Amino acid sequence: MPRSKTSTTTADPREQWLQLDRQLCFALYSSSLAMTKLYKPLLAPLGLTYPQYLVMLVLWEADGRSVSHLGQRLSLDSGTLTPLLKRLEQQALIERRRAQDDERRVDIFLTPAGRKLRAQALDIPSHLACATSCNLDELAALTRRLHEIRAEFLQGAAD
Repeated sequence: MPRSKTSTTTADPREQWLQLDRQLCFALYSSSLAMTKLYKPLLAPLGLTYPQYLVMLVLWEADGRSVSHLGQRLSLDSGTLTPLLKRLEQQALIERRRAQDDERRVDIFLTPAGRKLRAQALDIPSHLACATSCNLDELAALTRRLHEIRAEFLQGAAD
C-alpha cells in the first residue's frame, strides 16, 4: 500500500509561526553570531575582542564611567564585565580607580593608549555598512528600530 503524503497545512493558522525561519529570536540570534564573526578580523588589528570593543565604545563616548554604569549600558553582569575589564587593563588600554567620593565605586578611565585606539576604530562602521550592502543611514534606522523593540521587550517583561 503506497504511503500517502502528509500535508504541512493545518487547520490551526498559528502552526506556520512555529517555523524556524519565522522566528524573530532566531533571526536576531543568528544575525548576532554573523555580526560577531564579521567584527573579528576588523578588531584583530586593534587587539580587541567584540565584547572588549563594546566596553571601549562606551568609554570613548564618555571616559571615567563606573563599572555599574558600564554593566547597565552593555547589559552585562559584573561576573562577565570584570574579566573583560581586567584584560583591557592588562593591555594598558584602561585603568580602574576607586572613586574619591565613594570608595565602594570603581571608575574606569581610558589610558593614552586607549584614547589613541579610537582613531584606529573609525573605519569599522563603514566596513560594516559595506559588508551589509546598507548605507550608514539604513543601519542607523535599523539600529533605532532594534532599540525600540528591545525597550518593548523589556517593558513587557516588567509587566
